[in-house]
Amino acid sequence: MKKSPSITSKLPALLTLLVVIAIWFGVCEGGLVPEFMLPSPGQVASALVTEFPTLMDNAAVTLQEAALGLAIGIAVALVLATLMHRVRPLYRALYPLLVVTQTIPTVAIAPLLVLWMGFGMAPKVTLVALTTFFPIAVSLLEGYASTDKAAADLLRSMGASRWQIFRHLEFPAALSFFFSGLRVSVSYAVVGAVISEWLGGFEGLGVYMTRVRKAYAFDRMFAVIIFIVVVSLLLMALVTVLRRLTMPWEAYEKIERND
Repeated sequence: MKKSPSITSKLPALLTLLVVIAIWFGVCEGGLVPEFMLPSPGQVASALVTEFPTLMDNAAVTLQEAALGLAIGIAVALVLATLMHRVRPLYRALYPLLVVTQTIPTVAIAPLLVLWMGFGMAPKVTLVALTTFFPIAVSLLEGYASTDKAAADLLRSMGASRWQIFRHLEFPAALSFFFSGLRVSVSYAVVGAVISEWLGGFEGLGVYMTRVRKAYAFDRMFAVIIFIVVVSLLLMALVTVLRRLTMPWEAYEKIERND
């Protein structure tokens, strides 16, 4: 039996990160870049510790917007992808439009949503939903298309209905693709919420970033960026945990492949 991947597989990435931090520290200590433009890692770490309570308060708002938008995006993607899979004319009519919508920059949509919906939570949630549903919808469509045709024919020959085939074969086959799309979407959710807060709002990580930028407090700017990165990574890790809990058979398949 082959050994499972250990922490040694992550060492190259950790070493690269340490090298980047060392170069960053050297540039700051050597005075190659003015301090007000590029704070040192120590200053950023200090700002992160000092501002942590404030960051947590603002993160609660941003994560609420991200969660609501992501939930709507998942629901819309699930319904739309399933309909497009079952009704081929609908797929041919809508799929090109979905692709075109992804060419529109998010920063171009956000001001319009603020203009139409005001400065409350509605435009933020809407923008998050718009940016998260596409990866999930496309992933689900690919998952449905990957269904074993022979297994579907077998179920059909045994008298299974279309709903039974979807429930017992097509949807389970698409779950792996769904979680792959969801892993991308959770990071989009946080970024989308932050971008929408840049253009209008009263609290949230995006509003906090706007305030510290105007104050030229770049140590706090770097701190909030690192905070957002950590939050996004934690959400992606949560998706991985949910995937393992929802699809326990994947672990057995990996064990069989390693034997």
